Amino acid sequence: MTQQELILILDFGSQYTQLIARRIRESGVYSEIHPYTISLEKIRQLNPKGIILSGGPMSVYDDGAPNIDQGIFSLGLPILGICYGLQLICKILGGKVEPAKSREYGKANLKISKESMLLQGVKDNSIVWMSHGDYLTEIPSGFEVIATSENSPYCAMINPSMNIFGVQFHPEVVHSEEGMKIINNFLFSICKVKGEWTPKHFIESKIAEIKNTVGNKKAICALSGGVDSSVAAILVNKAIGEKLICVHVDTGLMRLNESHIIEEMFRQNYKLNLISINASDLFLRRLAGVSDPEKKRKIIGTTFIEVFEEHARKFSDVGFLVQGTLYPDVIESVPVFGSSVTIKSHHNVGGLPEKMNLKLIEPFRELFKDEVRRIGRELELPEEFIERHPFPGPGLAVRILGDITDEKLAVLRQADEIFINEIKRAGLYNKIWQAFAVLLPIQTVGVMGDARTYENVVALRAVTSTDGMTADWYGFENSFLADVSNKIIRNIRGINRVVYDISSKPPSTIEWE
Repeated sequence: MTQQELILILDFGSQYTQLIARRIRESGVYSEIHPYTISLEKIRQLNPKGIILSGGPMSVYDDGAPNIDQGIFSLGLPILGICYGLQLICKILGGKVEPAKSREYGKANLKISKESMLLQGVKDNSIVWMSHGDYLTEIPSGFEVIATSENSPYCAMINPSMNIFGVQFHPEVVHSEEGMKIINNFLFSICKVKGEWTPKHFIESKIAEIKNTVGNKKAICALSGGVDSSVAAILVNKAIGEKLICVHVDTGLMRLNESHIIEEMFRQNYKLNLISINASDLFLRRLAGVSDPEKKRKIIGTTFIEVFEEHARKFSDVGFLVQGTLYPDVIESVPVFGSSVTIKSHHNVGGLPEKMNLKLIEPFRELFKDEVRRIGRELELPEEFIERHPFPGPGLAVRILGDITDEKLAVLRQADEIFINEIKRAGLYNKIWQAFAVLLPIQTVGVMGDARTYENVVALRAVTSTDGMTADWYGFENSFLADVSNKIIRNIRGINRVVYDISSKPPSTIEWE
């Protein structure tokens, strides 16, 4: 993103770092997360209006604890330290941080001791969310305390002359009652941003950027039919028109009749240059006998790009591949954010082959799913289409635990179709972030009629979320689950047991693989 206000977030490995970015964007301000190892030169290039230092799991005194270039304090930018970020500021500038006698985890009351721009309008004794084992025992010279809690005598501090602010708690977490007010105080009163980052602004700037990037070349778009790739296709089409070639690849890992539905919808409703390719035999042949989820993702990613390159060569001057990669995909796939580790390789991020002849255009690489949906509405895509549940790039391959076969795919497609149709029939589809069926690599004993069966187990998964970074399992009525289970077992040969997944993210992921 260029020519816009930016708040830079430096990540020290906190589980809440992505929430900071989301809260800032909710206020109409663009934010980016970068690793704490970022150079001063890179910061200058980004030209942020302010910097936030995130929390983190380590103590500032641990061996190998994350640190920053101290020159950051000489940039003249407003800086807000949160939890670990506050403690690091304190340590670097001459204060003291020690293990707390009474660690604070969960809710605490914020007692405001002095008026300040950071806590302006924040009510006294409001609830804030704590998660720390260390605390400040001496603040650096030039700083003053503006709030305390029962176990943190220096719960918030400021140095107006240096434009540095810090809080021990997490204002980005919804449990902090006045958290958004504190974040907005930092954004608008201290960093003095205007808050002009909107879907319309994003679309205008991206169209200009894409036009400039593509030039006289052509682009080929990976159109899966999901929300991300479809909104990307419409956006890029507005930028370069007929120079965009949309290609839908049937990997053989799609849901029931999905490829046919996608092709019909785009041909009838949008003037896109759409080509459909049935490569299911190739994908299934390469996946034969492969059970490891990472290997499956890598195979699918590599094959996916190969198919695209093969068809791109049929057109002259194709130099770019458009993909609907999202920010959570990047964060989960690339272990560069603070102390984060790779959770899984997304087929369009970590699964790309090292040598690829097409350059990537990923217009939504910095966005969360709900932000893409807002972009889609601005582009006037149908609401029922925008609200489609996310579907993983590797498709049903990561919803079949173990090796992939035509028989397993057929069973899973039917189970998934019944589950989703029942959710829609109950009027619950738009209340759920994502719902799907998973075929487990086990068989169990059952009884059908007078005969003993030994057949497959299907797990049902449904979660609520706003961005896919965290999620809670959806609480269906028992009668709904009973009806779905009965329909699946009665109508699908090869399934004799249905279970429901009641795991949240974290600690689980939304998908099983």
